[in-house]
Formats: sequence, structure tokens, C-alpha cells
Amino acid sequence: MNKFIKYSLVFLLSVVLLTGAFSGGFVAGHFTQLSALDNLPFIGQLPIQQPLATPSGANDATPDGLKTVFSPFWETWDLVHREYVDQPVDDIKLMRGAISGMLASLGDKHTSYMDPSQFTQANTSLSGEYDGIGAWVDATGDYLTIVSPMPGSPAEAAGLKSGDKVIKVDGVDMTGTPADLVIQKVMGPSGSQVILTIGREGLDPFDVPVTRKHIVVPSVESKMLDNNIAYVKLNTFGGKSTPELIAALKDMLAKNPKGLIFDLRNNGGGYLQTAVEVASQFIKSGVIVTEKYGDPSQKPQTFDAIPGGLATDIPMVVLVNEGSASASEIVAGALQDYGRAKLVGVKTYGKGSVQIWTPLSDEAGAVRITVAKWFTPKDRTIHEVGLTPEVIAELTKEDFDAKRDPQLDAAVKALLDMLK
Repeated sequence: MNKFIKYSLVFLLSVVLLTGAFSGGFVAGHFTQLSALDNLPFIGQLPIQQPLATPSGANDATPDGLKTVFSPFWETWDLVHREYVDQPVDDIKLMRGAISGMLASLGDKHTSYMDPSQFTQANTSLSGEYDGIGAWVDATGDYLTIVSPMPGSPAEAAGLKSGDKVIKVDGVDMTGTPADLVIQKVMGPSGSQVILTIGREGLDPFDVPVTRKHIVVPSVESKMLDNNIAYVKLNTFGGKSTPELIAALKDMLAKNPKGLIFDLRNNGGGYLQTAVEVASQFIKSGVIVTEKYGDPSQKPQTFDAIPGGLATDIPMVVLVNEGSASASEIVAGALQDYGRAKLVGVKTYGKGSVQIWTPLSDEAGAVRITVAKWFTPKDRTIHEVGLTPEVIAELTKEDFDAKRDPQLDAAVKALLDMLK
């Protein structure tokens, strides 16, 4: 597997991506309203605790058919409140922990609980705006690591560099702290300051004060390359992505390019509807993706191309890598199946499942539950399989550090070969 996976560009603002929604991105395809007790003796030969009665009132809230099933849960709840050494315990934390454990027991990393803060971040990330330092980060190592400061960002102004590790935040050691929690600590209101203790190769750790500001992350980047080739990169499938993509395509096509490179690398996904809209800019007609549900009585749902796409005829290739997931794979898979474009890069992540996000009552966060899986127009599964490019091209850490992009070079070559 390409070592550059660790450098997938994950927004410092987001990333549910970082809390289990994205081990490779997420798609909010739909949006709806809405631990075992070990019976061991105590040290010192104190007696084993006898089962406790279900707490008063608990049965009233438990459905009749589940009272027996939930009896051990309420016994445990009562034991914690009676016996745990540090009292009082936090009922909210216990409740959230119980929900997290319940969903984790399903063994699906995309089905999980989001606390209110994580749920807010998940929605903020798709809006493309947030308050923070403005940096792409790697959240897969022992420490949160800067991949690249965004141009014009506070991170760039503070002198942060690729490879910098965030060892402390405001003097608090981050060793062993989950990346999503580190990100929350780095984020903060515009105008406020955060002091990051940075570990940089060859230097002793040092403090860097960074003044946060409001960051606007563009969904789309575009430019003309040599050989009269248009280049368009899509960073996310958010609410503003389609109009930004249309504007970029109009600008590029007005220059009469010979071909188009569409870059979906490190794009972890977004909204399903946006994926269909994006694919429709390149595909004239036909099914873009099919959803198949776990309930066999529920008919699969197909999503068709929307007529009127701007770039349905121009020769094109699509850049993908291990960070291309979910909505990116829907678009790339459709373009590949129809022979509309060749894929260049390395195998994609393989996130082809559908989650329903359901906000819980009293603003207690939300649960994300997998309800279906996606299939390409040729009925290929995406989930845990991914897409294999026709042209394999890797990008190593050494390439990245040297500001080389052999994958883009390979995409240009593949497109020029097509044009011949």
C-alpha cells in the first residue's frame, strides 16, 4: 500500500473523518430528524457483590419486551453509582459511553455515536468554513502532524511546516490523546490564540503561538497546465461544491482545452446528491449509482445522471488515491464503468456504504447507522473493495517533501496518449 496514505489531506476543521466516520471519508447520504460487569471478588476477600435490583423508574422507560435484556445494564448503572471510587459520576458521560459501546459492538466502523461537538464539526466540515489555524493534517500517527499549511492561513503565517508534530496544545501534553480531541483543542474562535508545542526533525521542541481566524476552504481548484490541458481538483462534496465546480468548468472550457484532468485525490466524500450532480457534469445519461439495502423487501434505489452536463465530451482522466472515498468513489466508479475516463493513481479507499445521521433529542449528539451499500453502474461493489485505476502511479513521502507529483505527471501522459 502506498505510504502516502498517511498524508491524506484531512481538514483540520472536520473531521468526523477522524472519529471513525472517516477512516476513509463519509457521505451523509441521508439526513433524518429525529460493558459487561466482571463478577470477581474484591481484593482483601470482600464478598462478591450480589445482583442489584433495577433502579427505580428504569423499568418505566424500558419497553416491556426488553426489560429482561436490559436488567444487567441497569444493575451495572446502579453498581457504578453506588460503588465507583470517584463520586459523583457523570451521567451524561455514562450515557454517551453506553451508546458508543452499543454501536461499536456492531463491528461497523461507519456506524457510530457523535457527541454534540463532533456532530457540529461534521456539519461544519461540509460547509467549507470554520474557525481554526488553516492546515492540512495527518491524523494517523502518534501525534497530529502538519501536512501543509493552507495558503494565507494563520498556520502559514506562524511558520508551521510539513512534518511538524503537535506535541502539546496550550502546554498540555498530547501524548496518547486521540487525534479528534487534539483537533478540537487546536480549533477555536477567530481571533483567539493557541500555543502549539511543535516537534520538528533535528530541533528540540519549541512553542509556536498561532492566532486563529475564520477559514474558508474552497471546494474546487482549477488551472491550465502545459499542453493545453485543463486541471480541476474537487476537495469535498459539500453544499457549495456543485456551483463552484460548474463555475470552474465554464472558466476552463472557455479556454478550449484539449483534455481535462479531474483530481479526486484525498477527497473523503460528502453528500450523495452532490456526487450525482458532479458525475452528471461528465456523463450524459444513465445510472450513476445504485443503493442496495439490508432489508431484502426494500427495492434498490437508482440515481440517474442529470441532463445538461458541461463536460460530457471532452477527453478526461481522473486522479484517485487511498484518500479518495465514498462520494469520490461513486463519481470515479461511474466514469470508469461508462468508459468516460481512465483512472490514474492507486486503489481507492473502499467506502461504499450509506449512513443515516439521526440527531438525538435534547441536542445530545447524533447516531450514524449504516443502512445500505453502493454499487457502480456495472453492479460492482465499492465497499471494502475500492476502485483499481487503469494506470497505477504512486506518490511517496519523498515525492511530497520534494514537491514532486508523479501521479499528476502520469495523468498528463495518459491523457496525451488518449489524444494521440
